[in-house]
Amino acid sequence: MKKKIYEIIFESDTRAGKAFDIVLFVAIFLSILTVMLESVVSINLKYSTVIRGFEYFFTIMFTLEYLLRIYCVEKKSRYLFSFFGIIDFLAIIPTWLFIFFIGTKYLAVLRIFRLLRIFRVLKLGRFLGEADSLLRALRASRYKILVFIFVVFTLVVVLGSVMYIVEGPDSGFSSIPRGVYWAVITLTTVGFGDIVPKTVLGQAIASLVMILGYGIIAIPTGIITSETIKESKRSRMCNACQSHGHEKDAVYCKFCGAELE
Repeated sequence: MKKKIYEIIFESDTRAGKAFDIVLFVAIFLSILTVMLESVVSINLKYSTVIRGFEYFFTIMFTLEYLLRIYCVEKKSRYLFSFFGIIDFLAIIPTWLFIFFIGTKYLAVLRIFRLLRIFRVLKLGRFLGEADSLLRALRASRYKILVFIFVVFTLVVVLGSVMYIVEGPDSGFSSIPRGVYWAVITLTTVGFGDIVPKTVLGQAIASLVMILGYGIIAIPTGIITSETIKESKRSRMCNACQSHGHEKDAVYCKFCGAELE
């Protein structure tokens, strides 16, 4: 019985496993839709009982599935602390916590991460290979990104302090942290407009910060793009499925099985 349950829940090659995965994906999608509709006041007031019933139905369903996954695996701790094990747990805990903490039920939208299993079910291995390549590029550029973030942090602190001195509380710059907040939203070209410099010098500084913001946004994009290109050149590509990430001594593609040139 345990082996049969394992094949249905974890294996997607069998007919029963595919049917289970399809039902699971539909249930996840509907449960996320239920949580989103519940946040709409007009819909919640009219159909609150129905929505609440659907929410508890899906939560009980996912809870039983989670318990079955724990039951049928040999190494339970390996599943519990795996990526999908943690996601499966986070998919059910918000609704049960709602009994004690109001508002946590909306965290049930984390169930959307469970849809990542679609890559395994539909055999989209090449996309996972591209994701691994992107992660390696991000890992390779992490020190450059950290240096960049430190420079930006230093810059917004200096700019926020300068604007506090130049503008003062009369223009809304009531403190240095308030000035830093203005520097962040201006440097990132968001511009909420809740704090606006009123002096000529302050407006001149703001103009320079806005122009500087375009260059600031381009830097991390260039760093990641450069590392991504390097990573794509380092990894061997399969001519059959166009996927990267193969080892240097690999003979066959680990995604489609074709022979590598």
